[in-house]
Amino acid sequence: MPDIEIPAPQPAADQRHELRVALLIKKIKFDDERRVFFGYATNISRNGLFISSVNPAQLNSHFTVEMTLPAPLNQTVCCECETIWRRTFSLKSTDEPGMGLRFLDLDEETKNKIGDWIQQQSQESL
Repeated sequence: MPDIEIPAPQPAADQRHELRVALLIKKIKFDDERRVFFGYATNISRNGLFISSVNPAQLNSHFTVEMTLPAPLNQTVCCECETIWRRTFSLKSTDEPGMGLRFLDLDEETKNKIGDWIQQQSQESL
């Protein structure tokens, strides 16, 4: 049986308040400072991201995420994140396993840059 832990109902993609796009994640460093994970964010918004993982972190886990925002931003961002929901692998599910993360200490200027970049990506994909 799959282990799905979602503290609050997740909105459908068309009900989300923020646009999202895919982004490669350079490094995730867990609290114990020994484990490092490289991953793929299947979507990012100005407030957080979803990391695809067959072994998602437990709810309320905190860790540092390092990601490089592509052109035209060309900026490496390092911030503290928290796991706000997780979905484990299931053969019966078409949903990708992973974890939803919230940015905890990302400054407003960087959030705005991410939001502008996502808006640009969304317009280019039309």
